[in-house]
Amino acid sequence: MITHMVLLKIRPDVPRPKVEAVFGEIGTLQRVIPGIRSYSWGAYSSPEGLQRGYTHGFCMTFTDAAARDTYLPHPEHERVKARVLEVLDGGVAGVLAFDYES
Repeated sequence: MITHMVLLKIRPDVPRPKVEAVFGEIGTLQRVIPGIRSYSWGAYSSPEGLQRGYTHGFCMTFTDAAARDTYLPHPEHERVKARVLEVLDGGVAGVLAFDYES
């Protein structure tokens, strides 16, 4: 199984309904791209204060590396990724992705 963690720096001027819509779109990928086992997202909520400007994050799990590798260039992923980039502070500089195998 592959866990795909993504941290995002959402611009402060983006209204909450738009943020929720973007994360909802990410969630639709589970229905159209095979091999996505789970998806969850949320806003930063820890009292530690270690978020370094990242305001939101999501995790996806894939059945295996091949499923993740199918997801990355998939046209629907590319479409949703473009919508995510529209709300980020700094564009692609506002993203941190980290995958691990378990």
